[in-house]
This record gives sequence, C-alpha cells and structure tokens, in this order.
Amino acid sequence: FFFPIPSDYGDIAAIMGFSGFGKKARTFDLDAIFEQTRRTAIERSQKALAGLTGVFSLRQQGISSDSDSDSDSDLVGPPVPPQLPAEGDEDDDDLVGPPLPPGYSGRMAEEEEEDDEEEDGMQDEDDDNPVRKIPDTHEITLQHGTKTVSALGLDPSGARLVTGGYDYDVKFWDFAGMDASLQAFRSLQPCECHQIKSLQYSITGDVILVVAGNAQAKVLDRDGFQVLECVKGDQYIVDMANTKGHTAMLNCGYWHPKIKEEFLTCSNDGTVRTWDLNSEKKHKAVFKPRSQQGKRVTPTCCTYSRDGKLIAAGCQDGTIQIWDRNLSVHTKFHCRQAHVPGTDTSCITFSYDGTTLASRGGDDTLKTWDIRNFKKPLNVASGLTNFFPMTDCSFSPDDQLLVTGTSVKKDEGNGKLVFFNRTSFQKVYEIEVANASAVRCLWHPKLNQIMVGTSNGLAKVYYDPVKSQRGAKLCVVKSKRKEKQAETLTQDYIITPHALPMFREARQRSTRKQLEKDRLDPVKSHKPEPPVSGPGRGGRVAAHGGTLSSFIVKNIALDKTDDSNPREAILRHAKEASEDPYWIAPAYAKYDGMRTHSLRLESQVEPESRANQIPNP
Repeated sequence: FFFPIPSDYGDIAAIMGFSGFGKKARTFDLDAIFEQTRRTAIERSQKALAGLTGVFSLRQQGISSDSDSDSDSDLVGPPVPPQLPAEGDEDDDDLVGPPLPPGYSGRMAEEEEEDDEEEDGMQDEDDDNPVRKIPDTHEITLQHGTKTVSALGLDPSGARLVTGGYDYDVKFWDFAGMDASLQAFRSLQPCECHQIKSLQYSITGDVILVVAGNAQAKVLDRDGFQVLECVKGDQYIVDMANTKGHTAMLNCGYWHPKIKEEFLTCSNDGTVRTWDLNSEKKHKAVFKPRSQQGKRVTPTCCTYSRDGKLIAAGCQDGTIQIWDRNLSVHTKFHCRQAHVPGTDTSCITFSYDGTTLASRGGDDTLKTWDIRNFKKPLNVASGLTNFFPMTDCSFSPDDQLLVTGTSVKKDEGNGKLVFFNRTSFQKVYEIEVANASAVRCLWHPKLNQIMVGTSNGLAKVYYDPVKSQRGAKLCVVKSKRKEKQAETLTQDYIITPHALPMFREARQRSTRKQLEKDRLDPVKSHKPEPPVSGPGRGGRVAAHGGTLSSFIVKNIALDKTDDSNPREAILRHAKEASEDPYWIAPAYAKYDGMRTHSLRLESQVEPESRANQIPNP
C-alpha cells in the first residue's frame, strides 16, 4: 500500500480526517472568563427584574401602552420597592437577588462589611503566624512500656505508628483499628535482647527499617514479619571497605527518599553503608568518615538529603561530613567544628526545601547550617539539655519552625518540646510533655500531628481537631469495646428410671480402669529407664560367652567387693592372725630392731659433736 505524502498541514488534516491540525493551542485566562460570566449573569438578572416590575406596574396603574410608546424603557408591573434604586440611577455596587428586608439599613451593612474585613485580616494573620499552626490543643497517650521510647516511625499515609524502646520491644499501632482504649495490635522483639535505635517506614510504606544495638539491620513488612537481615562483616579484617557488612553496634538508619529499595546505616565500626533491599549478601557502597589527621571516627547519626543525592553523617569528634551519593572517596562538604568533640551528635536533618541542615548535638545545642557556606552555623540555640544519643529535631511541614526535645533527670522537672523560628531562631513556643525527658519527636506533614517518645515509656500524639487530619482523630471517637464474657454451658443429665433403653443418654464411664492400664504401659506412664543390672562393676556389664576374651571380661567386670559390715570382716581374721602372726608381728619386730639400733648410734655421736663445738667468746 502506498499513501500520498502530504505537502502541508491542510493535506494532513484532509487525510487524517480532522481539522485544526498544526494550529497553535489557545491559552485561556480562567479569571477573565469567570469575571465575564459573572458580569453577564448580573446584566441578565437586572433586565429580567426590570421587565417583571414594569409589567406589574402597568397592570396596576392602568396605563396604556400607547401613551408612552416613544420611551424605550417603559415600566410595566407593580411599583419598584423602596429599597431598590431607580432605573436611571447607576450604582457601582449592583444589587443582585431578592430585595433587602425592611429593617436592614446601610449602617448595618457597613458594620457587617467591617466585621468581614476583620475576620479576613485575622485569617491572614493566622496564615502568617506559624505558631498558630502548631497542633497542640488535644493529645492522646500510648503506653509502650516502662523504659525509654527510643524510636518512632509513621508510615507516609499516617495510618500506622511503630514504637521501639530500651525494653527491646517494637509495637504496632493502627489508628483506624484502635478504639479509645488505645492498645497496640502487635508487639514483638525483632532483635532479641538489643535496644531499638531507629525505626522508619520506607517511602511506599510497605516495609520498616529496624536498627538495633547489634551489627545487623533488619527490614520487616507491615505486619512485623522479617523481609531482610543484613549480613555481618568480618571483624578481623582491618580495612572495613573489604567486609560485606558492619562489624560493630549500629547507631542509626535511614531510607532513601526517592529509591524505595535503598537504605542507609552507620555503625561503631567507623563506616556508613548503603544497602539494596534485593541483595542481602553484601552492602552497596561504603563511606568512611575520617578525622583531620586521617584517623577513623565513629558516625553517630546519618541521613539523606531531600533529593537523595547527598549523604550526611554526624560524627563523635564533633564533625559533620557530607558525601555525594555516587562518590564515596572524598567528602563534598565538611565542617570540622560543628559540635564539641567527644559528644554524640544525636540527629541531623535537612529542611524540606533542601537548603538548610539542622543538627542536634550532645553538647546541648541546636544549630542550623547552610551547606553552601558550611564553615559557620546560621543560627545556634544553647541550653537544650540532651542525655540521649537519639534525641530528635524536626522541621515543621511549612518549613518555618524547628522543634526538638529536652532531657531532664528523674523527678527533677518536665521534658519539653521547644519550637524555634527558622529564620530568627527565637524560641516561639514550648510544650511540657511529661515528668520525663522528651527523646523522639516526629511532625508528620500529611496528618499535621506531632508524635513524641518519652523516657518513661510513653508515646504521646498531639493534634488539633480542625488543623489535623485523620490519625489520632480516628481512634478517640470510638468507644471501648465491651469485654466478651466467657460462658460455659454444662450438659444436664435427666435421669428417667422408667425410660426405654433406646432413649437413655450415654453416661460418662469411669476412667479408673483406663488409668490403671496406662500406668502399666511404660510409654504412656513415662517410666524412666531402669539402672543397668547384672554382674559388672564401674559401669561395665560382664559379658557371657565361651571365648577366652569373654571369660577375661567377665572376671574383670565381676564385682568382688564385700558389702558386709567392715568390722565383722576384719574380726573374721583375728583368730587366724593371733595363731599365725605371719604378716603383722614379724614386720613390727623388724621395725623395732632397726629403731633400737638407730638410737644407740645417736647416743654415741652426741658427746663427740659437743666436744668439737667452739665456745662463743
């Protein structure tokens, strides 16, 4: 088949069967279209209203149509109400709709307009003031346990919350499935006897990264079943880049914000490693933080940038080191004196716009940094006590506030959530959480709710019924389920002596005979093995047979010991020993003779030795 090649757009339109091919798309201004539609509607309603009022006025007054035929705007119908303006009067604010009520004056209208303007102004102020967006009017408390809640994780949709603590437990909370009793639907210990350091849902929300005090991170699904366990490295290899995994305790973990199969971990072995969910045999890449002298340092926290192109780690020597994700050799940004050396930097996080980095230090400070000018911090807030190596800091969903928790000693005050303005870094608000330290804090951007983990085993959720969405609002409105009473029904036997045998109910027979039979059965009664019986000694059993070896074994294993009374066994030979003293008497006689001879020799030697002694001057 051969088709003609069109020479211009007209031919193409004719061949393809539609018009307008090749023309430039028109652009529409929606605001102008709506404004034109509104004006057209106002004009049509005015014309219709004027026509109706004119018809009714002509009928009432009886004016003929011929008297005023020369006028184009004849009035027909009933008289115009006093509130409406005359037809010739032109007002800038055209009235549309039914007439105003009689008691409605222009002054009242002005007052209402002023009130509306004031409300609009207040709403504008609320929009400009970020403090009014903090959802703290209501709260619920989830009882995780009695020890510190050291990890919090909320899925991207905000439907499920996971909490982990120093008690090794990870608990799952479903906001839509909970009632007012606020009970977790699952509790497990994925890492046995290791404290939970970090919990985080992936960007799709289908798996959870669990980082504990061991050297192997785990990935669980939404129901708590294991999907992946990272491999452990060889601790006897010096170069950590040549091992397949971590060799020391983990400190932190983080999911990639764009790639759902990649996550990041850091450990006390001095490395930051990336992993792929599909290959559990080996890490994906290794990043090794170094001090100014080139020595190994321990990373205490790690994170990705919002676009996933950078990897940042806070180290124990007070530095913050940032690498390009694809280049693991040298750092791209490096701050040598971010925090006091020897303190654990507990958290680093990027703002939503990706230009600002916030760090929470173990030196009781909170700092913000511009990674383009990484030598000096933008802002510093001090006096924020920090006793835990996983104290969080987080940006608000609108990127205008920065929140972190403070630590307190036991029974010495209340832990607080402190809110700072991102630009001025002034403390604008604070919330007293509980009579314990505020360790973890998480501000979910979709729910607009704040989750806090405390050192006394509580996980608190702060929300606002108006400003927040779903989450805790779903479970507080549900009443507690009634406990189901266990009812046991026993069968009543009706005894009818005169009933026919075919209608009699079978009674339960006595189990005494059956128990006696089971007692005689060695398997059912769990009878222990009897001791070894027969001739033998020391665990050996005498063998029987006609060979020489069996005879020797039999004699060796034969027990020839006398188990009778030992006194009687000795006295049994007393008479024989007295009549024929062959063993005892000659032996003592020989011993006594030798002893007498030795005494004689000693008596002869003593005078000679005394004579040879030299007197002491």
